[in-house]
Amino acid sequence: MGKRLLFIIMTFAFGAFAGAFAWAFFFLMNTGISFLWETVPEALAACGLPAVLYPLVFCTLGGLCIGLFAKRFGPYPAEMNAVMAEVKETGRYRYDHLGASFFGALLPLLFGGSIGPEAGLTGVIAGLCTWVGDRLRFVGSEMRELAEAGTAAVISAIFAAPLFGMAVPLVGAADESGGPRPVSEVHLSVPKAAKIAVYLLAVAGALGAMMLLGHLFGAHGGLPRFDHLSLGALELVWGIPFILIGTLTGWLFFPFGAAARFVSEKLSSHLVLKPVIAGAILGAIGIGLPFALFAGEAQSEQLAGTWTAYGAGILILTGIAKVLTTQLCLNMGWRGGHFFPLIFAGVSLGYGLALLTGADPRFTLCAVTGALMGAVMRQPVMTVLLLFLVFPLDGAFVLLVAAALGSIAPIPHAWKPKG
Repeated sequence: MGKRLLFIIMTFAFGAFAGAFAWAFFFLMNTGISFLWETVPEALAACGLPAVLYPLVFCTLGGLCIGLFAKRFGPYPAEMNAVMAEVKETGRYRYDHLGASFFGALLPLLFGGSIGPEAGLTGVIAGLCTWVGDRLRFVGSEMRELAEAGTAAVISAIFAAPLFGMAVPLVGAADESGGPRPVSEVHLSVPKAAKIAVYLLAVAGALGAMMLLGHLFGAHGGLPRFDHLSLGALELVWGIPFILIGTLTGWLFFPFGAAARFVSEKLSSHLVLKPVIAGAILGAIGIGLPFALFAGEAQSEQLAGTWTAYGAGILILTGIAKVLTTQLCLNMGWRGGHFFPLIFAGVSLGYGLALLTGADPRFTLCAVTGALMGAVMRQPVMTVLLLFLVFPLDGAFVLLVAAALGSIAPIPHAWKPKG
């Protein structure tokens, strides 16, 4: 009984730590971005230096820093899929390079990378949970579940989506070739009630810590939430076209990825040059389309208040460019995740279509983003659980229909990453 109570306390405590860690990471990220992308350009402008080329210069410099970091410390952080595969298979995750994983995740975000933070945060928390489990072996075999509970907690904290966070560790993690498989492309397994309770404790601790720190010091990270949808005749007329456009944009994620991997393989021996090239392309795109930079959380919130000030063409082009820059970063050394930037791509695309058609923007965003993410994730239920981060419960039906239709878009096998 004493061991079980200790395990319960440890699970909740590590869930709270995961939430606090995610909050601190977002705080550092947002503070760094504010300094590097607002304070520094303002200082340069005050000195009479032109700021228009700042994205090109700074992203290229970021690519150089990322390449030198990878050359010195290795390819960190590992992808979230690889972290989950190792945790699922072994019940643990290596913790010998936690510092490299943390700074490797933070670095590309500071330099404007179109990637999300989930990869680095998941690896660090899984490693820390394993480290504690190794030192509390007297608790028994239950400590094997601590790493999985920690990943559920940190994913819930990152996305503010507890159901998605709990579902991710329950999926299979290997594809037919034995390599890591996208966690959203496999079927959920039914866990024991005890494991569900463990996840609930960890997720409760994580979200509680995030809410407490956000209340005390201000919220950091996360996408905006949209209120209830308006569904009328105009929305019904445009519903299927919106879904088709979102599906097509999500479908582009795969040929963009295949092209980026092809270039990356040709430059496989040039560890520093690859991220430099990616940074230069990213910065050049960012000069004309600033929202194509960064993970997308703050940009989504900014766009929610200013979208009517932009042209429909700019918003639509930004959504497509975001899909391109995400694959460019992911395959050319700017390591991270793809969920946040692709959600932003759907938001930008949806606002552009709302301007064109006059349809309710919240419905448009829901249909387009659901279809785009469904085309990428290939699992409608997991897509809906994730997008509850952004959309209300009354959008569940639209999300599910859009994600289901998006997920059936055929993807040529040659465009998919090899295991």
